[in-house]
Amino acid sequence: MAMIFIGGSRDIFELPEPAVVRIGTIVAAEHGVLIGDAPGADAEAQSLLAGYGYEHVGVFHAGAEPRNNLGDWTAYRIPPRDGAQGFAVHAAKDREMARRADFGLMVWDGASPGTALNVLRLALNGSPCVVYDMLRGMMATIHNTADWSAMLHNAGTEVLNAVEARMTPDERRALAA
Repeated sequence: MAMIFIGGSRDIFELPEPAVVRIGTIVAAEHGVLIGDAPGADAEAQSLLAGYGYEHVGVFHAGAEPRNNLGDWTAYRIPPRDGAQGFAVHAAKDREMARRADFGLMVWDGASPGTALNVLRLALNGSPCVVYDMLRGMMATIHNTADWSAMLHNAGTEVLNAVEARMTPDERRALAA
């Protein structure tokens, strides 16, 4: 059973039809799903999976309890590092999902640095990721860091700076290699 990391931007409140179809294909193939607990794309994908009554789902969270676990699935708490605040609270769980995944499916608003970093983490682990870029109305499969850089080519300076600010030193080194 392949493990699929499904995620996306917190500002996405409706999954694009091709992503809905692809999630249906994941369910039909009985792949495992790794998903976060955030509002937005995570909760939308959880709702779809719960509607299928799908059981092969693990919900990853940083807090004491998941913010969203719409299918009452097994929850995996990945605690943040001591002193973590803001986005850093959820970064450890995102890295863990990327580490465990064979493939990724991300719905990106074209601006979310967290979603962009999850795609990078998958690429660094050799796990292809299908990305639905809602801002540009595009879909791409990211296999490596060159593909990831191409994905960010049209992102504004503000997005690029936010992504860079959230990278770990290891992610920066791997990207530079």
